[in-house]
Amino acid sequence: MTYLNINLKLEELTEAVLNSDMNTLMKSLAITVFNAYMEEERHQFIQAAPHERSDQRQDYRNGYYERQWTLSIGTLKLQVPRTRSGEFKTELFERYQRNEQAFLLSMMEMVVNGVSTRKVTKIVQELCGETVSKSFVSDVMKRLDPEIEAFKNRTLTHSHFRYLYLDALYIKVREEGRVVSKAVYLAQGVNEANKREIIGFWVSEEESKEAWLTFLQSLRARGLSQPTLIIS
Repeated sequence: MTYLNINLKLEELTEAVLNSDMNTLMKSLAITVFNAYMEEERHQFIQAAPHERSDQRQDYRNGYYERQWTLSIGTLKLQVPRTRSGEFKTELFERYQRNEQAFLLSMMEMVVNGVSTRKVTKIVQELCGETVSKSFVSDVMKRLDPEIEAFKNRTLTHSHFRYLYLDALYIKVREEGRVVSKAVYLAQGVNEANKREIIGFWVSEEESKEAWLTFLQSLRARGLSQPTLIIS
């Protein structure tokens, strides 16, 4: 299977995300990953499951506190784990600041490629630089997959887009040891509130009439109505 390795500047990525409804998805995915990562940190610190009797236990869980964290994609509300002794401290916030661009690009790749063991593992490694357990990766995958699929396949029948922007972007990807070009078809709509939304994207080997037709048919199947103006 081919995986797209997106290579954009952080400023370009941030602008594209913040100016669309994908910003909501990115924030939701980031919250899911960050909360799961901190929970795993606490588990490794305590060395025991909840209510488990173990000679290896170092501390006890003591709930969470809410922290608002402002990033380039917006403000997140996170649930930061605590321990009874108060000695546990997450390294998430310090690590993320050093790896923000790599993390956001990995998240974008996951939205395009879909959730996979490879992608979730890479995202966590961008945060901590370490390997993680298969069970942790599996748990995060189960949480992320429904969110991404719901976004990609959401119905468009409840919105009318006055303007539809169509574009095909060429990006460099690594495929079987070679760097090749792929075409990413992108559809953005401007709704009645004058807000731009990313309503669909699709990856193809190259730009062609047949590929455009397939992409547009997929949008119609999701309920896209006739816009006032199509801009390409």
